[in-house]
Amino acid sequence: MRDTLLIVQIVLSVLIVIFVLLQNRAEGLGTMFGGGGEIFRTKRGLEKFLYYGTILLAVLFSSLSLIIVKLSN
Repeated sequence: MRDTLLIVQIVLSVLIVIFVLLQNRAEGLGTMFGGGGEIFRTKRGLEKFLYYGTILLAVLFSSLSLIIVKLSN
């Protein structure tokens, strides 16, 4: 049981990395520190899916981590 949960956790971690790397990187280093050209827009399509998917995967990863810790005691 514990081994299966660890494998699922590894798969989730790989998916989180993939989702984060696929997200839009249109913001340059200048905008990170308050540089100009701030345009607020809504997320659409794949960008929206990756955004909410990353949040969901992070919640699942955290929950699974707590479950593994609980089972190891």
